Amino acid sequence: MSSAEVLDRPSAPGEAVGGPGAAETVRSDLRFFANELRVTFFRRRNQLLLLVVAVFPLLIGIGLKAAAPQGGGGGGRGPSASGAAYFSQLAGNGVFLTFVALSLLLILVLPMIVSVLSGDSIAGEAGYGTLRYLLAVPAGRTRLLVVKYATIVVWAVAATFVVSVVALLAGVALFGAGPVTLLSGTTVSLANGLVHVLWVTLYVCAAMAALGAIGLAISTFTEHSIGAIAAAMIIVVGSEVVDNIQQFAPVAPYLPTHWWLSFDSLLRTPIDTTTLWHGLASFLIYAGIFSCIAWARFTSSDVTS
Repeated sequence: MSSAEVLDRPSAPGEAVGGPGAAETVRSDLRFFANELRVTFFRRRNQLLLLVVAVFPLLIGIGLKAAAPQGGGGGGRGPSASGAAYFSQLAGNGVFLTFVALSLLLILVLPMIVSVLSGDSIAGEAGYGTLRYLLAVPAGRTRLLVVKYATIVVWAVAATFVVSVVALLAGVALFGAGPVTLLSGTTVSLANGLVHVLWVTLYVCAAMAALGAIGLAISTFTEHSIGAIAAAMIIVVGSEVVDNIQQFAPVAPYLPTHWWLSFDSLLRTPIDTTTLWHGLASFLIYAGIFSCIAWARFTSSDVTS
């Protein structure tokens, strides 16, 4: 349901003018944000989504363990074979199940998890008829958008870390753990390998945060959350399809999904920082553009529900 159900009213409109000022405003914003997080993570639908996203790494690990040939696999073969290298490394070190799970779930599952929340963020409130109440609490349209997007980012981070943590634990249980051989052939300690897992997870979090901004912007154009969710997923799938058509190679670097799997640069020595910066810049630009679109649309539209 809406955060309007649990939002603590910070003060009456007349009290805000003569209140304690900036400190009270910050406390009010934090209460609003905390309530939004509580509603998001205690909503049954969202809990089921996190459960589903946690099950996938387990299924992937069990399936790969059952299909693994006796004797294990070799190391990475080079930049053009990073996908296959994840699987070949997995037989010797369960840490690589994290990279396998992230690369597979980035195709559809993680984007869907983020699109559900971002597409429902404003459209859902309008559909439930609670948007006008939220704006009268007082919240203000810009403040409401900031809180909604911050909640989406936290949700994206939580979903991504659920995948990484479950995949890591399942990988260690199924395949064992030890020194990690990177895709470039360099072997690092287990502790160093876990640092690489953290950096890869954070990179994917940034990608999903950018997608969240796209979903939020779409959500401001409709009162039907299903339509906003579907539109966000159409953008993801369409971008992935175009990215894999060679004739569209000149525009591929500008697609929202093009840099998602570039986290394999973090699994090489030296790290390809150019690719990483291109990816992070792409995420930042998409997040900035669609956040501005969301703000321009939401602050200028008539709220009727």
